[in-house]
Amino acid sequence: MHAAGTTDSLADIRAKVERGERLTFDDGVRLLKSPDLLTIGQMADQVRRRLHGDKVYFIVNAHLNYTNVCYLDCKLCAFGVKPGHPRAYTLSLEEIEEKLKRLAGKGFTELHIVGGVNPKLPFSYYEEMIRLAKRYLPEAHVQAFTAVELDYLARVSKMPVETVIRRLREAGLGSILGGGAEIFHPEIRDIIAGHKTDAARWFEIHEICHRLGMKSNASILYGHIEKPEHVIDHLIRLRELQDKTGGFQAFFPFAFHPQNTKLGQEFGITGETTGYYDLKILAVARLMLDNIPHIRAFWMMIGLKMAQVSLSFGVDDLDGTVMEEQIVHAAGATTAQMTPKESFIRMIKEAGRIPVERDTLYNELRVY
Repeated sequence: MHAAGTTDSLADIRAKVERGERLTFDDGVRLLKSPDLLTIGQMADQVRRRLHGDKVYFIVNAHLNYTNVCYLDCKLCAFGVKPGHPRAYTLSLEEIEEKLKRLAGKGFTELHIVGGVNPKLPFSYYEEMIRLAKRYLPEAHVQAFTAVELDYLARVSKMPVETVIRRLREAGLGSILGGGAEIFHPEIRDIIAGHKTDAARWFEIHEICHRLGMKSNASILYGHIEKPEHVIDHLIRLRELQDKTGGFQAFFPFAFHPQNTKLGQEFGITGETTGYYDLKILAVARLMLDNIPHIRAFWMMIGLKMAQVSLSFGVDDLDGTVMEEQIVHAAGATTAQMTPKESFIRMIKEAGRIPVERDTLYNELRVY
């Protein structure tokens, strides 16, 4: 059933979706402001089915968070700390090697590497970390570093960012991460991540990667002080670069966890996002991002149960098994640190879909 009086208000958008027409900024804002979640979900599900049929993807991956030392001091983050903080850590290359030895032979097809922006680490550290990853996990695709990390590496090493990317690729980097996007609109970005790489630079770095033949992903951080207009602006900017390069593989929203963050304290944000908003963000992303193939629910942010429900709201990817994630948990997430692939298979089948184990580049490894 549709909420009373709302179905007709979205009828023109529904007609566009059925004809496969691109939605406008105003369409997106109306969708985010509409309480008719079921109609929005049905439209997103129609688009998902058109693109992927009944397939739902997942990956067997592990995370490596190599340092939590970060000079940026973003209000949105509970992971990064200043040097000398009691919780501060930076893994030595020897410690990274030991971690990689323990991961070897466990069937991981992707290693996801991300950390803080640590001013003490030389560029050689990053190159050697990637080389070690390829030595001990030769079959795994190394997906590492956000545009923010790459921007900082270029500054510290006094090299053009394209040179940084090329050298990391020579060491074994396969693709880059979609994090650090937060909210592109300066009205919000300046408040939540004022010291961070700005939107123009974020896009520049992703465009360079795409031009070099590397894929990347894209994200958003929602559930803090943003308004619908800021979210839709963010999605349209991503859509515009994708029109130009075609290099984004997937989009995934990060739900803001306010615990232990300055942003949560400053704005009195005490609760996490609602399931209603989580689903609406995912569905509207599927409707607006007509040129980005995959919409991914990051189960660690919204929980496994909500991620399963999202499969009816435009989502075709449940992300990965995720060994050893620390960034989300530092902000107070209480989700499990790892989900075995059997759980993904069961959840996907229960939703009436076909589980597909993929690699980082969406090659199908096994259909269950």
